[in-house]
Amino acid sequence: MIAVLFAVLAAASNALASVLQRRAARSAPPDEAFRLALIWDLVRRPEWLGGIVALIAGFLFQAAALTTGGLALVQPLLVTELPITMLLISWMFRIRLGSESWLAVGALTIGLAVLLAAASPSPGSRHPGRIDWAIATLVTAGVITYLVSMARVTSGSARATLLGVASGLGFAFTAALMKEATEILPEGTVALLTSWSVWAMVAAGLGSLFLLQNALHSGTLVAVQPALNVSDPVASIAYGVGLFGEEIRLGGWAVAEVLGIGLILYGSARLAQSPPIRRHAQVKPADPGSEPRPDP
Repeated sequence: MIAVLFAVLAAASNALASVLQRRAARSAPPDEAFRLALIWDLVRRPEWLGGIVALIAGFLFQAAALTTGGLALVQPLLVTELPITMLLISWMFRIRLGSESWLAVGALTIGLAVLLAAASPSPGSRHPGRIDWAIATLVTAGVITYLVSMARVTSGSARATLLGVASGLGFAFTAALMKEATEILPEGTVALLTSWSVWAMVAAGLGSLFLLQNALHSGTLVAVQPALNVSDPVASIAYGVGLFGEEIRLGGWAVAEVLGIGLILYGSARLAQSPPIRRHAQVKPADPGSEPRPDP
């Protein structure tokens, strides 16, 4: 239950970060895509910096959750970020949520409950070796490289979806490295700061953040959020089972697990299309030299 509490707090912090960062990223000029100029532009925006502070808080809560729980439990709980985002936007901008929005929240919540109940994830006792990490790193880097390569030759919603999946995979791999780092934490600060996993986690996290900013810059939340909300927990479960020996139920339970993932995808897509989210997040990138304008 401690892991669940910290995971929900991490989701709430990430939701606040999303509300602030999406606004900033969507108003950046379109010619900054896939360039460090995008980050340089965003870092000068107070709302984006506020989102970074919230993101760091989410990172700390997530690390605390992973010290007591496995990847297969903690990461799926982070999909509660989207309904919390809805509530934050509703509260901050005094927008009343409609029945369709609450139906989507219900579908996402039920899907998460079904997935976790069917999978029944339990922490593993296996510690991955160097070969395990090498294989996981090569596979992850290969898939992300392919997704980014495909995104570079597309545009609009297709690019946003591909980059959303890539960033979700990157954040899942970052969480796996974070789990590895928490195993070293009892050995002291010096051992932690000299561990390869900490610096690999920082690099993976920054790379994933860069991909997410490009996803939010390329398309609407309708395309990005469902891709991110499904790819992160599914990849995290795979990392948890493959690297740390965490156990989930398969066999007939796989049908319920697929159903849960489907409900999460449906709820995420419906929530992303809700009027409050669209009104807040759908700002078209400005043409060079012009002001950003909202979608009609």
